[in-house]
Amino acid sequence: MSGEAILPPDVAREVIDPHAYAEWNGLLDTFDRLRQESPVALVKPEDGELFDPFWLVTRYDDVMRLSKDNKTFLNNPRPVVFSFRQAIEFSRQATGSDMLVDSLVVFDAPIHPKYRRLTQDWFMPRNLAKMEAEIRNIAEATVDRLVAAGSEADFVKLVSGPYPLHVVMQILGVPEEDEPRMQMLTQQLFGGQDADLSGTGMENMSPEQVVQLVAGAVKTFEGYFAELAAQRRANPTDDVASVIANATVDGEPLPERDMAGYYIIVATAGHDTTSASTAGAMMALAQDPEQWARVRADRSLLPGIVEEAIRWTTPVQHFMRTAAEDVEVGGQQVKKGDWLMLNYVSANHDPSQFDDPRRFDAARSPNRHLAFGAGAHQCLGLHLARMEMKILFETLLDRIETIELAGEPKRATSTFVGGLKTLPVRFKAA
Repeated sequence: MSGEAILPPDVAREVIDPHAYAEWNGLLDTFDRLRQESPVALVKPEDGELFDPFWLVTRYDDVMRLSKDNKTFLNNPRPVVFSFRQAIEFSRQATGSDMLVDSLVVFDAPIHPKYRRLTQDWFMPRNLAKMEAEIRNIAEATVDRLVAAGSEADFVKLVSGPYPLHVVMQILGVPEEDEPRMQMLTQQLFGGQDADLSGTGMENMSPEQVVQLVAGAVKTFEGYFAELAAQRRANPTDDVASVIANATVDGEPLPERDMAGYYIIVATAGHDTTSASTAGAMMALAQDPEQWARVRADRSLLPGIVEEAIRWTTPVQHFMRTAAEDVEVGGQQVKKGDWLMLNYVSANHDPSQFDDPRRFDAARSPNRHLAFGAGAHQCLGLHLARMEMKILFETLLDRIETIELAGEPKRATSTFVGGLKTLPVRFKAA
C-alpha cells in the first residue's frame, strides 16, 4: 500500500475498537476531525496487532462513489466486514473461504445479480402490501405487551427487539417457538463483541475463542436451515424459505453453502438492523416530548421520522471493499488489492450532505443517507424495514399518549451492526 495519510495509532485503534462505537459522541467527534484532515487515510497495524492494513473512507461523497462502483471496488476476495487475521485463517480452514458465511453480501457480479433476483420481487412494495395486515397484527400484539408492562419498560427488550424478529421469521417461515433461538444466534453472530448481547462472558475469551463462538453460531444456523430447506422442497409454501429452497440459477439448484448463506443473511440482517433503527427513533422521540405530541396529531410526519431514524442510527456501521485496480480515492493512491473500509457512520454524519447531522430532524429533506448502502448491493429489505417501522409507530402513537426516557440508554459494543441495547422508557397509555 502507498499513501501520505496514515492514521496515528490511537485514532486507528479507535476506528476498530467496538467499545468506541458504544461511546457514540466521542466517535462522531473523531470522524468529524478525520473528514476535515484525512478523509481517506491508511490504518496500519502496530507491532502485535493482527489485522491487515486498510484505507478508512469517511466522507459521504467518497463512500457513495465506492458503494456504487462495484466493478472497481469488490466484495470478494477479502472479507466484507473488518476481520482480524486469525478470524480469516480460521474461516479459511473451516470453510475454504475467507468468510464464514457466503451470502448475497459477499458476492460480486455475475453471481450477485442472479442470486438477488431470486427474492427481489418478494421484497418489493407490491408484494409486501399483502403482508400489511399480518404485520399490523404483530405490531398490535407487541404494543399490547408494552402497555401490559405498566408505566416503565426497556423498549429494546419488549418492543424493538422482538417485533422485527417476529416479522422476518414469519416471512421466512420459521416457527414462532424457534424465534428465541434465532435471536440468540443473531446476537452471537452480530453482537459477539458485546458481552451483554452474546451472553457468553466474551470479555474473558481469547480472540481465537471469539472466532470459534461465531463459527459455532454459523454452524448451528446452517444445520437449522438445511432441515428447513428440506421441508420446503418436500412441501413448498408461499414463504421466502420455499423460494430459496427451490431456487435454481443457470438451471442448477443453489450449492448448499450458498443456500445456507442466503437463509442466514435474511434471518439475521432482516431484523437486527430494523430493531436498531426502531429503538433509535423511539429514543429521539422520548427525548423530545413535543415532537411525540406533534406526530400524534399529524401522522404525515411519520415517514420522515422513520427515514431520519435510519440515518441517525446507521445500524450497519461499515462494509469493506477490495480495489480491483489502481485508483485514486480522496486524493490518495489506492493500489490493486488494497482493502478499504466504507464507514457509513461517518458518511451519514457528514455536514457537507446533512445540515447539523447530529440533530434528529424528522423534516430533513432530502435525506439521501447511506444506511441501506447504494448501488447493486443496496439493502434488499429496505422497503420491509420502512413498512415495519411505519406500522409499529402508527400503533404506538394510537396507544401511547406520552413517553420519556426513564434512564440512560446504552449502545451495543460492536464495530459492524450497532445500535441501542437498552432503552428505558416511562410512558402513559392513551
